[in-house]
Amino acid sequence: MRLARAAWSWRTWSLSRADGPVRTRWAPLAPLAAAPAVLPGSFTALAVLAIVAAVASQPWFLAGLGVDVGASILASISGLILGLVGAKAWYMGLKGPSRRTLKEGWSVDGFLVSAPVAAIAIALAQDLPVPAYLDAVAPGLFLAVAIGRVGCFLTGCCAGRATRGWGLWSSDRRVAAKRLPAQLIESAVGLTLATVAAVALLMHVAEGSGAVFAFTIVIYAIARQGLLRLRAETRPFSWRRARPGVVPQP
Repeated sequence: MRLARAAWSWRTWSLSRADGPVRTRWAPLAPLAAAPAVLPGSFTALAVLAIVAAVASQPWFLAGLGVDVGASILASISGLILGLVGAKAWYMGLKGPSRRTLKEGWSVDGFLVSAPVAAIAIALAQDLPVPAYLDAVAPGLFLAVAIGRVGCFLTGCCAGRATRGWGLWSSDRRVAAKRLPAQLIESAVGLTLATVAAVALLMHVAEGSGAVFAFTIVIYAIARQGLLRLRAETRPFSWRRARPGVVPQP
């Protein structure tokens, strides 16, 4: 049987009509079907780039604040590793522990809570000036958010709600549609905060007091609570379980 079916165009980033036979899959193999309108591997590639960028940006700011670079990088890398553990635990707490949530999914909230705590503990153990250390890592931290959220957009996770108004063609790994670009908005927030933190450090604003880190992390936390309401699977707050989103009516 030949039916009109939708084909995804990477050139126009939209759906196009394609005629041809419709193929179905045997039910047990359905999970192996390619997710529509995503770039496989993009999240992993950009997540690695985000981590590299975050760590690589720190030595300049650390040296400017007179903080030991080697010890600080060790604290940051240790914080990153333990932050990933926290991100997975937070995700499983929100979605419910299961084999599926163990294999896929992370929560940026869990990372932003556990990574700084772990890094601070290690910094204290090395007698580093913690307020100055936190200020120095702030630009890289939010640069990583900016890069990582682009990977989320390209791979279809944390997708925005479908809309008939302004939006961008994207996927939630199940359906490609015009959606609110929640991931890209969060990426823009991260880039803005990274820029604000970098400029503040270069201009010696509240130098080494920890105020730069505190200000940016509070602004991000507030912005994130609002951005969660744009998602297809919405949560009123980052610590509450997700619920199915509702497609907005015109």
